[in-house]
Amino acid sequence: MKYVMTWWERPAGSATDYEQAQKRVLELFQQWQMPETLKFHQFLVRVGEFGGYAVIESDDLAALHKLTTAFAVFQFRIEPVLDVMDAVAAESEAIGWRDSVG
Repeated sequence: MKYVMTWWERPAGSATDYEQAQKRVLELFQQWQMPETLKFHQFLVRVGEFGGYAVIESDDLAALHKLTTAFAVFQFRIEPVLDVMDAVAAESEAIGWRDSVG
């Protein structure tokens, strides 16, 4: 299954708190070993801030949960997604069935 993951900084108190959080994230990320069960198709950072987007493919929800737990300085939103042609095929089939019911 594919997911789009969005993340952004959790609110912190002061500029010093943000600076310390940024240093900690970089320290953790440099040591992080990405699980083989997570395939990153895109891994992007929004310019000018600590946050971004990733398109991830995985059947291992525990690995996704582990990732978001390890980087608790961020808030995450993970949404399941479909490739557009798979969505169009499913929608066409559903519409065909719905129209056949009368």
